[in-house]
Formats: sequence, structure tokens, C-alpha cells
Amino acid sequence: MGLFKRKDSKNSIQSDRDEQDSFVSANSARTSNASLRSPGYKPGNMPAPIPELPVTRPPDPALDPAAYLRSIHAVRERSRIILRRAKRNQLAHFDVDMSKFVATASYVVSIIKRDYAPDYHTIPPHGRWQHFDVGGRPRVNQLLQSWPSTIDALERTRRLIDLFVVSVLLDAGAGNSWSYKSKESGKFYSRSEGLAVASIEMFKTGLFSSDPTEPCQVDGAGLRKITVDVLAKGLQHSEQNPLAGIEGRAGLLVRLSEALNNQELFGVDARPGNMLDYLLSHPSTLASSVPIIHVTTLWSVLMEGFASIWPPSRTQIDGVSIGDAWVCSDLPRSPPAQPWESIVPFHKLTQWLCYSLMTPMSKLLSIHFAGAELLTGLPEYRNGGLLIDCGLLTLKDYDMERGIQAYHENAQLKGQRSMEVVPLFTADDDVIVEWRAVTVGLLDELLDEVNSQIGLCGPDQLSLAQMLEAGTWKGGREIAEVSRPNTKEPPIMICSDGTVF
Repeated sequence: MGLFKRKDSKNSIQSDRDEQDSFVSANSARTSNASLRSPGYKPGNMPAPIPELPVTRPPDPALDPAAYLRSIHAVRERSRIILRRAKRNQLAHFDVDMSKFVATASYVVSIIKRDYAPDYHTIPPHGRWQHFDVGGRPRVNQLLQSWPSTIDALERTRRLIDLFVVSVLLDAGAGNSWSYKSKESGKFYSRSEGLAVASIEMFKTGLFSSDPTEPCQVDGAGLRKITVDVLAKGLQHSEQNPLAGIEGRAGLLVRLSEALNNQELFGVDARPGNMLDYLLSHPSTLASSVPIIHVTTLWSVLMEGFASIWPPSRTQIDGVSIGDAWVCSDLPRSPPAQPWESIVPFHKLTQWLCYSLMTPMSKLLSIHFAGAELLTGLPEYRNGGLLIDCGLLTLKDYDMERGIQAYHENAQLKGQRSMEVVPLFTADDDVIVEWRAVTVGLLDELLDEVNSQIGLCGPDQLSLAQMLEAGTWKGGREIAEVSRPNTKEPPIMICSDGTVF
């Protein structure tokens, strides 16, 4: 049915409503006649020319609103409506000072130039791979070298997909109190890098595998062994070293074990890495000088294949759970608007999976991904925190008072520290939804300004994935360390259940 046959992996080694409608239809018309390339995801010696693929249009929200809100197209389209309000300083919860926009871009440029000038082409796309290599230790390459030469490139890639899927799903915000002591180096790591090191060390011990002869894989039967206590032990969670959302993380992995029963996507041995075979054999995949996979095909695998892992209490349309999507007061209210019109989707962990999984497939198999520019900036607290710490966004007084009160109440809970007080909200609070939406929109704007300030144009321009990696995510973390040196926390904190941030 496609270019490649599946092999057994064991044997193969608010604007008003009229404004909103006109924007969506204009955006759809703009993209429907375009073609997509994938800057930032091409291996170094990519043969030329690479055929272009036509854009896959989003589902029609009037006919299938749930499918539309779960599409990658909807993330940017819905967020841009809120961006337009932000540019007019009409947000419900934030004051927007666009006079700080150029200075914010200049700060991002300073970080990028410091670390990469003049070799901007060497900036890797944003992804989990770099987190594994924290401290200058090439853990992924060392892992690859530890496997026998009889393990072929396809199986090596499957194993990395196994690892990256579990690691990304564990990569919600860790909180300010948790750290992980590497069993291999004895060094301590926190936040995303700590979760990365913890996950690769757990992976190597076979914690996620049901096959004692092959620890370095993830499969459904192996994940069914995971309990909160087992995961807490692996992540060194304790009262003295609390990891935020430990129950939510364990729940995600248990639900993943059930989702992997989809044999079409994940094979008879129920491994995330078997999606590689599905992608290579998909009718939309082209066998040019290298395999060309459309990002929307990968997106569909992740959204459809992992739909059941997200908590059922999330936003629903017509009984269909949308996942990381939330009602936002800046959008038309329902009623009288249709229910989908009041919702902005983000799908942050799914996008983080896309960014992260493309890297091993590109590096090990020279796969080219068309349409990577459909992915957006990640709506999380480092990118969003940068915009606040640079003065581009300022939380309004009423919400600041409400958030500070919530912080003090949370500080009374056992194990919570009270220092460098910042406002605190739950993930579904309208403040957080608006913050995330405007972050997505402003990151697109920053990319153009950053490329302009550096002087990059045409094929030399940074992709969004490269700016996220070298500039905004790193810059958001560094400015937080200066602004709040005791905790290094973002300017707004989110009560994490381990499944969003």
C-alpha cells in the first residue's frame, strides 16, 4: 500500500465574529494554494532538488469542529485572532506595550549571536535531543554506540522514537523544588534537562520494556507495569524532593500503554517506534532522493494515536475530547457563537513531540519533513515568560492580585516554598489561556524581526524551530534566572497536573 512494508521490529534490526470569520477564510485561502518546505529539518548533505508537497487544508470547522480544533492549522489560526487584539492592546488580562517589541527581539538576537555567530546554520531545531545532552555529555550518541552494529538504522530510529515519546510525555513543568541526581555521573539536574536525564537512565534500565533481553525499548506491556510509586522511585520524587504532577505523569504512561494497542500505527508489539514503519509506508510519503514525510501525516499519527491518553476532563466538542485546548474570553462567546468559536487549541506536548521526533528520523534516516512551518512556537512558560520579563506583556492589576493571593494560599501547602512571590493560576484559567495564545502569535512576529536584525534572508533565515532553540526558550530561562535568582521561576506560575506544561 506504500513505499515501504512494515517489518517486525524484533527482526529488523475577541475580534468580532465577522473579523474572525474573514481572517480564517483568508488564512485558508492563503495556504491552500501554497507548497511547503521544511527549513531546519534537512540533513546536512540533502540531495537537491527536493519536490514540494501541496499544503493539506484544515478540516472545515462548520462541518467537523472537533477535527478542526485538533488540527495543527487551528493552533496558529485561532491564536492569531488573539494576536490582533494584543496589537491593539485589547486583551482581557494583559497590557501590551508594542514599543518594547524591537527591544525584546534584540535581546533574543543577543543570545543567538553570543552562542552561534556567525555560524547560524549550525543551530539545531528545537527538540528533546539537546536536553539529553545537558552538561556537554552526548548521551544519545553514547546510547547509539552502545548498541551492536547488527542493529540497523531503522531499528535504531525506532528505539529513539520509543525513548523520545516517553521522555516528552514526562516533560511537563517539574516545579522549583525538584532535581535529579544522575546515577551515571552523580551530577544534579533540574527542570526539563533533569527529566530528560532521568528518562534516558530509566529507559536504559528497561523500566518501560516488557522484554528482559531488550531493555532499550518502550512497549505497551512494559508501560502497564508503571505505577505512581514505580515512577516516583525512577524520578527520585519524595517529600523532600517533590516533582510536580507525579500522578498525572504516571497516568499518562498508563494510558499510553492502552493507546499503543493500535496495531496499524504501533505494530503487534505495541511500540511507539513502530510509527516509523507506518509513516514510511503511508500513501502521502514520497520516495524522492530521500523519503519525504508530510508533517500533517506525523501530526495525525500523534493526535489520533495518542488521543486517549489525555485526561477526559479536557475541553470537548460534540463529545470528542480536544486535548490541550481551552475556552478563551477574547474569542466569541458561546452562545450565541458556535461552541468551537470560543476555543483556542495549543496541543503543546503534541507539538513538542513533533519537533522532537523529527530530529532522530532526519539524523539517522535522512528523512525530509515537508510542512514543518505549520508547527508553531510552543506556548509554555519560558517563551511566554520572556515576553513578560522583557516588558512586552504586563499582567493587569486585578489578575495580579488574584494570582498573588493564590500563590500565598499554595505556599501554605506542605513542601511549597514561599519566596520571590509571583502570581499563580491553574492551567485552565483565562489568564493562562490568553498568555499562551498571545505567546504563539508573538513568536511568529519575533521570528521575522530576529531574522531582520541578524541580517538573514532567503534560505539563510532561521526557522521558527531554530529561534526557539537558540533564542526565545533559552532567553526566557536566562532572563528568569536574573529576575528571580533564588527560584529561577517564570514570572507567572502554573499549577501543573503533569500533562500540560
